[in-house]
Amino acid sequence: MKYDADLVIIGAGSSGLSVAAGAVQMAARVVLIEGGEMGGDCLNTGCIPSKALIEAARRAKGAASAKNLGVSYNDVTVDYASVMRHVRETIAAIEPHDSQERFEGLGVRVIRGYAEFASKNSVRVGDETLTARRIVVAAGATPIAPPINGLDAVAYFTNETFFENYDRPDHLIIIGGGPIGVEMAQAHAQLGIETTLIERFEILPREISETREIVRTKLLQDGVTIFENCDVSSIKENGTIKSIIFGDGQMIEGSHILVATGRRANIQGLNLSEAGIEATDVGIKVDDSLRTTNRDVYAIGDVIGQEQFTHVSGYHASLVLRSALFGLPAKVKKDHIPRVTYCDPEVASVGDISDGVGIETYRVTYDGLDRAIAGVRTDGFAQIWVKNGRVLGATIVGAQAGELIHFWSLVIAQNLKLSKASSVITPYPTLSDLNKKLIGAYFIPRLFDNSKIKSFVKLVQRWVP
Repeated sequence: MKYDADLVIIGAGSSGLSVAAGAVQMAARVVLIEGGEMGGDCLNTGCIPSKALIEAARRAKGAASAKNLGVSYNDVTVDYASVMRHVRETIAAIEPHDSQERFEGLGVRVIRGYAEFASKNSVRVGDETLTARRIVVAAGATPIAPPINGLDAVAYFTNETFFENYDRPDHLIIIGGGPIGVEMAQAHAQLGIETTLIERFEILPREISETREIVRTKLLQDGVTIFENCDVSSIKENGTIKSIIFGDGQMIEGSHILVATGRRANIQGLNLSEAGIEATDVGIKVDDSLRTTNRDVYAIGDVIGQEQFTHVSGYHASLVLRSALFGLPAKVKKDHIPRVTYCDPEVASVGDISDGVGIETYRVTYDGLDRAIAGVRTDGFAQIWVKNGRVLGATIVGAQAGELIHFWSLVIAQNLKLSKASSVITPYPTLSDLNKKLIGAYFIPRLFDNSKIKSFVKLVQRWVP
């Protein structure tokens, strides 16, 4: 059968763009279909705008706390509209890399519209039907609105609309204490805005309790009001005032509401059944090669409802390129995928960070790190979970944790023993010395508290000239 394309990709977010760029540069015929904005959630409403906002907040906080280093500022003022302009300018600066013009310049055919499956190997966009040897669904995800009485009747933001707001909130109420909620709560508090964070369970539920406690303490110090283990029973609006009513009858009022309670895969309207593709409660069903129940169709990134990170989208894209273009085996491994929450201090984890039989844990703290002391950034710790000399998981809570965690991702990915990982030499003084010290925490008791080694050294010293 003659196909219109080697690859048709539905969605021009992080995962779809990565597949398209890689495939077309290896001579594949590629069609990329996007009904929304090129660059998807990460560029337009997620990673990039949130980090631009966080950077502004960190600068404001740093200026206010610089007196600890002997530097004083007469006044620190925050112009919220200017902060949001910085956010939009950041998006605009990165946008050309993800633009339709760039991908068409690479040789990709870009179609703007929403696609649906017409058959096992074809998709329909408007009046046009395209056939392809392989189809990649990279349709992403959208925010979930929780079933709260009255929510639909009030004006509220999600991450998809929040960065369009230039009006400074008088009191920002955030529903959801996951990474997005925590990041946005702290950033706005550091910008001088009254902020309340509401979480049904505990904040950052995937992290260990010590991590949550450090972050919780820091949020409170920055001025965030936190409600944990609280159910919101209803929401009301009276003019510009939003009222949040808890299950116990307690009420708080604010000017703006941000809902950050998770995301749902974008599978509505894809007509998956026409192509024999099954879905689960969280997204499109895939095997460990990212193939759907239709072997000619892959699903990658947020649309499968698993680890919803941009770096995972890039990882998925590399596996699809290997499989779809070269016919080589490519299976997903999840144990080395890191995650980072960009609060202050940052939180980064990788692998299995749960205790178990035969698992040892080792920890070092930032206050023993010379560079951290010099920079007055001594809050936090790093911990590894080890079994039989191999690292199962790692957590870092502290300055630049997101830049430090990749070391442990590599160690886990390559299944390195700590005896091999110990060969790394870190420059001094750097925060990366934290990882070297963590390896040392594993070996110190084995070397310095070992009576056999001490006896052997004494014996050798008797005979060494």
